[in-house]
Amino acid sequence: MGALPPIMDVGGVLISSEIITERFCCDYERCKGICCVEGDAGAPVTMDEVAAIEDALDAVWPDLSASAQSVIDRQGVCYTDRDGELVTSIVRGKDCVFTCYDGDNCLCALEKACRSGRTRFQKPISCALYPIREKRFKGGLVGLNYNRWAVCSDAIEKGKALDLPVYKFLREPLIRRFGEEWYRELCDVAEQLTGQ
Repeated sequence: MGALPPIMDVGGVLISSEIITERFCCDYERCKGICCVEGDAGAPVTMDEVAAIEDALDAVWPDLSASAQSVIDRQGVCYTDRDGELVTSIVRGKDCVFTCYDGDNCLCALEKACRSGRTRFQKPISCALYPIREKRFKGGLVGLNYNRWAVCSDAIEKGKALDLPVYKFLREPLIRRFGEEWYRELCDVAEQLTGQ
């Protein structure tokens, strides 16, 4: 097999070949959900997601820390970051306001509420798709890149041990975002390019 092209068009979505070639599988036992509490900005959100989060706020409010509640009272569930993107609000310059804790593990209060049937909104698609980051271009074009972050070293190690490509690990969120037909096309492209 030769080298894959760095960028491919799959059903009108530009994808980085690393989404096919890199291995990844979250290892919550080791990382404890650190991606929810590290970084310098919140999770990217769309205006539709902001409305859904605001609708779910009463359901998740009891799970949020007093600090998170204070931030939301002051600035709302989101803000525009230095790159001009709409992102979830953060506490102490790094923790997502929707982080809640179960012992040492960080959980998403939105996802917890959804799983328990208290709300229908799961969590922002940008969170569900991680380590894939979506970029929107003028004219509606969408690109997907593999994002490397040191806090995910355990996930890379586990993904390699399981031989699990990023796109297979993120099957459900990719289908949620782009649909079943698009995901089948991605799998077909990956199989043709890798011979697997």
